[in-house]
Amino acid sequence: MTTYRDRAEAGRVLAERLNALVGEPDAVVLGLVRGGVPVARVVAERLGAPLDVLVVRKLGMPWAREVAFGALGPGGVQVLNDAIASRLSSDDIAEVSQREQVELERRERLYRGGRPQLDLAGRVAVIVDDGLATGATARAAVEVVRRLGARRVVVAVPVGAQEAYELLAAEADQVVCAQRPPDFGAVSVYYDDFHEVSDDEVVDALTATA
Repeated sequence: MTTYRDRAEAGRVLAERLNALVGEPDAVVLGLVRGGVPVARVVAERLGAPLDVLVVRKLGMPWAREVAFGALGPGGVQVLNDAIASRLSSDDIAEVSQREQVELERRERLYRGGRPQLDLAGRVAVIVDDGLATGATARAAVEVVRRLGARRVVVAVPVGAQEAYELLAAEADQVVCAQRPPDFGAVSVYYDDFHEVSDDEVVDALTATA
């Protein structure tokens, strides 16, 4: 098992796996908010591609929020992991979804900062996160960018669970995952520094690469 010093180092490792996209004029790197943005910032710089953000909210179990039963994305996209969501009542799902929808809309307003909505028509969308656990958030992201017109969807992560990787491989055009440990555990295990990324850090990344 290899650990990354921080998300920036993970981004450098990941960028090496994406060399084929260097010089791709239609490529746009989309950091999943919030933890994926510092990784995506480095990837975008190395590829010479524009950076933007994609706000997708994990839907966590009421008694264990770190366990995702699905995810929400802009435009009313909802993806459920049926095997986990089946343990919840429709009221539980609705309550969590409503709460996360409010936060999704807040972040959209903050991070877009008056910039227009994403226009991905004909683009190669490179969705970057800091890790892939259940895959629910990334699956929602794939559906969002397809609805926004992306002609090709690439999901890129420094580390991920094999099961989640296989789920994404069936939905994205390409999945690039630098590590797929057999006993995955949690994403945080693979980082020495896995601090909670702040709103300011996201805004700074977007401003620096604008």
